[in-house]
Amino acid sequence: MQNNTKHLLTSLTFVGLLALAGCSFPGVYKIDIQQGNVVTQDMIDQLRPGMTRRQVRFIMGNPLLQDTFNTNRWDYLYSLQPGGGQRQQERMSIFFNDSDQLVSLSGDFMPGVSRDQEILGGSSNTTVSPATEPGQPAPQPEEKPAKAGSVEESIQREIDTIETTPVPTPAPLETSPQ
Repeated sequence: MQNNTKHLLTSLTFVGLLALAGCSFPGVYKIDIQQGNVVTQDMIDQLRPGMTRRQVRFIMGNPLLQDTFNTNRWDYLYSLQPGGGQRQQERMSIFFNDSDQLVSLSGDFMPGVSRDQEILGGSSNTTVSPATEPGQPAPQPEEKPAKAGSVEESIQREIDTIETTPVPTPAPLETSPQ
């Protein structure tokens, strides 16, 4: 009887350990999985209509997919799955005409629209006002003083009280032969 109880406890312990081995323990590090081409808004902003395939390849890198049936289309895909997180995917398709010049773009990025502007809903209309006369800098808008007691005011006070220390310059080396 005692021998059967010992075998039963041993087998239950073994089964319990096997069950725990299949579970993931909290705090276990899981790697981030990245696949495809990294595409940034800066890359898209550099693209211009009429660019050659070679110029686009220089900016964007080699496409992940080149359609066999439509040689005028390049596809860039990027996916990131943070360890234990939800998979995020971005895609970009670039189209060329028959004379190998960039015609259009489609996908998750658009020229001139940053991800921050898209998320925050700000307008992407950027206007640049020309200077009043050639060679003259454009007038800068007036800065409003920070509110008294604000964090901005305390930072400005710290910046105003910084003392600069000159960097010592070493004496020139003697260049005359001995």
